[in-house]
Amino acid sequence: MTLVRLSGGLDLDTMRTVHTVLDGCLTRQPDALVVDLADTTVRNRLALSVFAATARRAAGWPAVPLVLCAPPPEAASWLAQSTACRVVPVRRDYAEAARAASAAAVPRLRERLEPVAEACRRARELVGDACARWRLPEAAGPASLVLSELVGNVVRHAGTPMQVTLTLRRPYLHLAVADGSGVPARIGSPDPRAEGGRGLMLVRAVAQRWGSAPAGHGKVVWATLPAI
Repeated sequence: MTLVRLSGGLDLDTMRTVHTVLDGCLTRQPDALVVDLADTTVRNRLALSVFAATARRAAGWPAVPLVLCAPPPEAASWLAQSTACRVVPVRRDYAEAARAASAAAVPRLRERLEPVAEACRRARELVGDACARWRLPEAAGPASLVLSELVGNVVRHAGTPMQVTLTLRRPYLHLAVADGSGVPARIGSPDPRAEGGRGLMLVRAVAQRWGSAPAGHGKVVWATLPAI
């Protein structure tokens, strides 16, 4: 669980910094994200929409529950009145927020892999283990294909150790691979006669959604598939 303590004034200018910080926390795929507002002065109630935007982004990917805690009385009242912010749970203190976040956490499987040829085989094994544990037999084939391509891209291009994460948040199975290269993953235009270079095209064709986001000094490439 990641805890972020905000301090100072929250307005339409500083909300951009808050959004960047929270977005960076989400790319690390914690089990939950708790934001402590005890030392925050809300100068513009519209700035509270940053939490609703973050919660919606977290729900789509990386399937991380977001909980606010200890808002000052006026901010708590504004959060309760805001239709947009009703998607964000608010608790009285950190202890209550931690319990709520733990209750909302979803199944997640992580493993660190080295950039070697065997990593793709291990990725397929992880998908098989996860889909068996979570009773998703029909998702195993497509998910194995997608995760193998994501891992293979790290082996071929980034050449760094990687963190593989599988998450079940119905109705989707989320797959993510974080590596140490800051070069964004992009779909290229391979030569039709070339044997390789189509990995991300295949990911796009099979996955419901996919994307690439900065994560620390590297990036994380993720994809979601129906959890069936």
